[in-house]
Amino acid sequence: MSSTSSPNPSAIQSPPNKVLKLYKKLTNYPLGRWFFSVVIGFRAPYFATISPLIKTLKLNYCECYLRKRWRVQNHIGTVHVIAICNGLEMAMGVLAEASIPKHLRWIPKGMSLDYTAKAGTDIRCVAEVRDAWQAGDLLVYVTAYDKDNVIVVKGVIKLWVSEKPVT
Repeated sequence: MSSTSSPNPSAIQSPPNKVLKLYKKLTNYPLGRWFFSVVIGFRAPYFATISPLIKTLKLNYCECYLRKRWRVQNHIGTVHVIAICNGLEMAMGVLAEASIPKHLRWIPKGMSLDYTAKAGTDIRCVAEVRDAWQAGDLLVYVTAYDKDNVIVVKGVIKLWVSEKPVT
């Protein structure tokens, strides 16, 4: 499937959960996206190190932005690829929490990325699921773009999806 195709309609199979509802509620207010991103940073503190901003969140799709600033740059003055990987993983994690059906749970299983260009500007990190959520491996397609829409990193993050234990 090409990276420009839209998600499979069967992938969208559950009603919005509390993460997606919170995002929709907060984005009705000034600074709502910023506040939502800060909340995510408190929930998963490592992501706060890149100061990301979740700009778009819907079922099976998430975009977050990283500003090019000194703390995420490498020795040649570009955005460090590990900071970009962090942004891609955050977009994937927020997408997963906002999209997974209530009877399932997930954990990252692996990441395969290609570094395709230097990242000399602010970065837009995109994660999308194109297949139905079900137990087993699920691929989340991730792409990082610079301000000119040039792909600087692309790849997949593999999730292990399983049924929640019945309590």
